Amino acid sequence: MSDIEESIPLSDEAFRLLRDLIKDYCGVYFDDSSKYLLSRRLSRRLRVHHLDNFRDYYRLLLYDRQKEEELSAAMDILTVNETYFFREESQLKALSEEILKEVRLMRGGARKLRIWSAGCSSGEEPYTIAMLILEQGGMFDGWDIEVLGSDINQRVLQAARRGIYRKNSFRTTDEYFIKKYFTEEDGLYKVNDSVRRLVNFSYLNLLDPFKIKFVGTVDVVLCRNVLIYFHIDARKRVIENFYQRLSDGGYLLLGHAESLMNISTAFTLKHLKNDMVYQKPKKIDIPLSDSTLFKMVWGR
Repeated sequence: MSDIEESIPLSDEAFRLLRDLIKDYCGVYFDDSSKYLLSRRLSRRLRVHHLDNFRDYYRLLLYDRQKEEELSAAMDILTVNETYFFREESQLKALSEEILKEVRLMRGGARKLRIWSAGCSSGEEPYTIAMLILEQGGMFDGWDIEVLGSDINQRVLQAARRGIYRKNSFRTTDEYFIKKYFTEEDGLYKVNDSVRRLVNFSYLNLLDPFKIKFVGTVDVVLCRNVLIYFHIDARKRVIENFYQRLSDGGYLLLGHAESLMNISTAFTLKHLKNDMVYQKPKKIDIPLSDSTLFKMVWGR
């Protein structure tokens, strides 16, 4: 449906029902000023299903056998996916110059590195992370490396897997990286295989605790400029999920306009040379005295 095509009327009651359903499903919250946006964007889905009003569409999202597929289609339309390579440079410098080195030391002999880009959109962020890892001068040679990019928008994930970008995705990218890690053809830029092999993409709802467990343990989570669209209760649930997935001493990187204030006290705010980031506290092994050990063994 084009933007000039007439929207189907959305009553206040139907708007509140749809808004709450979407909030409970994935955490994204639309305030009262977003009513027209929902009406304009979702009207095309009503026409696909030959529906005349939003109450019937709400019932479809609740009870239809393909409600999950329809919710996914709705989120493809509603979510914002503006991104580009090497976004928020100071934070990426903190990742490449400080965090990666510390994670390498923490890992010891494990030689495994896992980084999660949560809300990866069309893939620029996870591919950027992979390039930064490759730029570490052989520091991770022989390591098992995975950069996981996840999103709730199937459309942008398809674009991410293709790995082909236009010039506007490189608005802050140094020419060095473009020449080294991309192949240009007819004005389009394709990510080279050396980068692609480090990155995997997955459809994931950040509020789904069951599927979140399949992410496994990660060393770093980047979730930048995603939670600003979430309801406060959903933010708390997502941050708790990140905490559970992070290894001890692992890092959480949020957008510069975001913080954990009034959301969580589980993380430590760490001041690095290049930026401020959040860290999951490390477990501290406290040596036991002989008398304490005796009491633990003998109970007296």
